[in-house]
Amino acid sequence: MSLELVGGFEVVQFNCGVEAIENIPAQVPDMILLDVMMPVMDGMETLKKLREIAGYEDVPVIFVTAKTSRADFSHLRDLGAQDIILKPFEPMELPNQLLKIWENCQ
Repeated sequence: MSLELVGGFEVVQFNCGVEAIENIPAQVPDMILLDVMMPVMDGMETLKKLREIAGYEDVPVIFVTAKTSRADFSHLRDLGAQDIILKPFEPMELPNQLLKIWENCQ
């Protein structure tokens, strides 16, 4: 809600990675926010599959995770994550965090 109401983002949600992969070709996202831990297909596998879809090779992907080790961060960046947002986070601050990340992508 904070992304739409506070940040003015247009948000499209999927319940799992499989659903995202099946439906994302109909979308034109500027940015993708993935949780590392998701049902059916985790965020890392989802990112790998997204990168195989034509036109999605360079869409910025931001992971949300509770994992905090440097090895976890390094692995996510190696997979192509633009940035990582740690849980727990303040929902009302999330729009500003994403806008800052977006500015760095430009």
